[in-house]
Amino acid sequence: MTVDNKGAAPPWVLLIFSLPAKNASQRVDVWRKLQRYGMLALRSAGYLLPNTPMNQERMEWLAASIRAYKGQASVVQVQRFDDLSDDRLKELFQEARSRDYQKLLHEAKKLVASTPSHKPAGRLNRIRRRLQELQDIDFFGNPLRAKLESFLAATETQEDGNMRTATSRKSSQYLNRQWITRPRPGIDRVSSAWLIRRFIDAKARFLFGPDPDLHPTAIPFDMFCQQGFGHRGEDCTFETLCKGFSIRDKKVKRIAQIIHDADLGDDKFGRAEGEGLDSVLHGWAKQDLPDDELLRRGMDLIEGLYDSLD
Repeated sequence: MTVDNKGAAPPWVLLIFSLPAKNASQRVDVWRKLQRYGMLALRSAGYLLPNTPMNQERMEWLAASIRAYKGQASVVQVQRFDDLSDDRLKELFQEARSRDYQKLLHEAKKLVASTPSHKPAGRLNRIRRRLQELQDIDFFGNPLRAKLESFLAATETQEDGNMRTATSRKSSQYLNRQWITRPRPGIDRVSSAWLIRRFIDAKARFLFGPDPDLHPTAIPFDMFCQQGFGHRGEDCTFETLCKGFSIRDKKVKRIAQIIHDADLGDDKFGRAEGEGLDSVLHGWAKQDLPDDELLRRGMDLIEGLYDSLD
């Protein structure tokens, strides 16, 4: 192994660490992050990634977490390995992603082949989310990715045909309506309002109040009640609306991940962008802006995020 030298940035970044053996939960936490970031375990020692700014940041962040667990960690930029060529390392990354894609493709085919009564609710959406996670760590363009994407696209086309009539009938019930949410809207509520106005009800009018029963004709969202649209299972309100109205826009799916991580704080998708958006909203709230102005500004913020995505 040749460590960083002068000139062009080395092609690889390596994490070497050790953790106290006594705390199993911390070791599991670190192992999960190694898997999530697509790190390649070397037989000699350490975990490897291609050297990109994002991967460097992830490794440094993980190294800081390991040190906080009373472990030791070093992040090293590596020019080359004497026993592993760059081509061989790329092959190892490709083999790891091939196993991931094959497993997901098998799961998707098995799900599609099952009868409707035996299809677990939300399983196909979980497969799509897993595909998005794999795309983030598919560093060298594995050909199985296109195969899985084509299969899911064909499945979505079939689903759309089956659901189009039911969805259009349902959507018509939510046009030109009043929508009510809690005062002082945060990131989930402003993004949900943006989604409603942009994709569900272009003439939506928004109300604020603690009790939806005081406005019986209004549709509640992100409120503490059973009716309307709110958190469902592991989903935030934005995700619930996306699923309820079958919104398949690719940029909306990415925003849903950002909003989920910012609102629920569980780092499910590893999306940190929402933290900045949430901080801006908190700053505006401290300025004592009225609720409707907070909502308007927040919706403009999400519109800007949508336009910024490729």
